[in-house]
Amino acid sequence: MVAAIADERVMRVLATVSDPEIPVVSIVDLGIVRTVSIDPPVVRITPTYTGCPATRAIEQAIRAALDEAGFQAMAIETVLAPPWTTDWISEKGRAKLLAYGIAPPSRDRETATAPCPRCGTADTREISRFGSTPCKSLWQCNRCLEPFDRFKCH
Repeated sequence: MVAAIADERVMRVLATVSDPEIPVVSIVDLGIVRTVSIDPPVVRITPTYTGCPATRAIEQAIRAALDEAGFQAMAIETVLAPPWTTDWISEKGRAKLLAYGIAPPSRDRETATAPCPRCGTADTREISRFGSTPCKSLWQCNRCLEPFDRFKCH
């Protein structure tokens, strides 16, 4: 019971840590936090890409948040297998991405279009496989002509 309460406290702290590239979404909402264990005290995370340039910044933000909340003994372990998948993004995280102007990844991997986060139409097209960060591609709405990022499905 005590461990479960401590796990919940750590998860609440981690839910305050934002992704450095998408500040409206927490690392919990993105599914980066894999597990929290009190015995041994460790937070396991999986970056969205094995070479994600934000991984070190995320680890530092986690360390600062844990230290400030009194969890200095918690270790932070990066786990690469199984690799992170967009399936781990929570519904809350998907809604935050959309509100921020980033089309969330489709749950249906066969869907070739992304809804425009500005006007909602599915009449969109991919401009480039390379968006503002390695985990996104660049799209454009054919109706409102606004460009937008889409989280790549993987």
